[in-house]
Amino acid sequence: MRRQYGPEVPPVRRRELFAWACYDFANSGYTTVVITAVFNAYFVAVVTGNASWGTLAWTLGLSLSYALVIIAAPVLGAYSDRRANKLQLLWITTIGCVLSTAALALCGPGDVWLALVLIVVSNLAYSLGESLIAAFLPELAADESMGRLSGFGWAFGYVGGLLVLGICLVWILGAPGRGVTDDVAIRQTMLITAIAFAVSAVPTLTLLRERSQPTGQATAGMVATALAGLKSSIASSRDLPDLRRFLICIVWYQSGVATVITLAAVFTTQALGFSTQESIVLVLVVNVTAAVGAFVFGLVQDRLGHRRTLAITLVGWLLAILLFFLSDARWVIWTAANFAGLSLGASQSAGRALVGYLCPPEREGEIFGLWGLAVRVAMILGPLSYGFVNWFSGGNHRIALQVTALFFVVGLVQLFRVDVVRGHALARQPAGGGADRFAPLPLGNMAENVAQTTPGQART
Repeated sequence: MRRQYGPEVPPVRRRELFAWACYDFANSGYTTVVITAVFNAYFVAVVTGNASWGTLAWTLGLSLSYALVIIAAPVLGAYSDRRANKLQLLWITTIGCVLSTAALALCGPGDVWLALVLIVVSNLAYSLGESLIAAFLPELAADESMGRLSGFGWAFGYVGGLLVLGICLVWILGAPGRGVTDDVAIRQTMLITAIAFAVSAVPTLTLLRERSQPTGQATAGMVATALAGLKSSIASSRDLPDLRRFLICIVWYQSGVATVITLAAVFTTQALGFSTQESIVLVLVVNVTAAVGAFVFGLVQDRLGHRRTLAITLVGWLLAILLFFLSDARWVIWTAANFAGLSLGASQSAGRALVGYLCPPEREGEIFGLWGLAVRVAMILGPLSYGFVNWFSGGNHRIALQVTALFFVVGLVQLFRVDVVRGHALARQPAGGGADRFAPLPLGNMAENVAQTTPGQART
């Protein structure tokens, strides 16, 4: 059933459901163009001038933004719960991301600090906005239809990311006809991405209604309360040993996934000699195969088993990296990229499903909050490790790629330490198994939703 409100609260209209999904469509262009396909490679090649520390600088900037998200998201969640102002805060984060993305168009050769500041600001605003939009979901959908609405938004997001990236590709390909260089055209795509985000977010910002009510609780001490809730979540998972092992597994393999997502275009341009246009086409194709992988493995994982399905996808990741490492031939690279795409969509889907399978009833917010924390830690650990190894090796991307493979190997080993049958049985034990087994956390509903939105960052 849908969360209940007083008679003065208006009913949910169908147009609001579409407006909610529009935000996934709107913000996906940012991650696809800026983080994965275009600006990352431009930053290393042009802004830093192919400096040996260029990749490290990029990963440091992203890692700082994710570290800030880990701290800021629970605090913002608690604040929005108490003030019932999610929509107002969504306006602020959207404007912040749009403006800082547009400002990336100002970054030319040598503008390293400007670019890094704008990346930190834009990615922080994007991530917080993603958390805020997720908090509307329980207000809009009944329990039995929440998954369908969430899935529609996720699919719509893939469409949005592909569409904006396709427009940017056409714009870059047309640069000679307009009498401008590729570098100038790439900077102009930042404006295209920002405008697309702003326009696509209009239905969300104008049609969504705030239905939650202020709690009346004081906002003093919110930071301490939010962080205490996070600490409580980590401590309370001790009664679920297999879930804990799987969360550690997630940190490892998601570190590899995050590295591929944030450095795909850097690797293809720096190590494989791809042009910007070729890299964009490659990312477009990977997005399609990722969607196929998520769909196909979603159909079979209940039959194969969640752990076995995830193990297959991790082996697929390792096979893709092996192909990347062994040959520069274009057909090998495209084959490897499609293996990576299938594994990307499938591993995201299977991992989330296994967390749900090991999650006790009535603790979804707590457990998925820990899942989100694990994924965000991985977003720091994986790319940063790649950046440091690349720097210490004098810009050798192939050595750094071996570290990425190591994340998947350790994740696969850790996965086989998870007893899924036992973990599921423990999750379904009654609350009497421990006095504080199902104790509520001091965080509000929005704070519980905050970390559940992390998969949005995983779109390529």
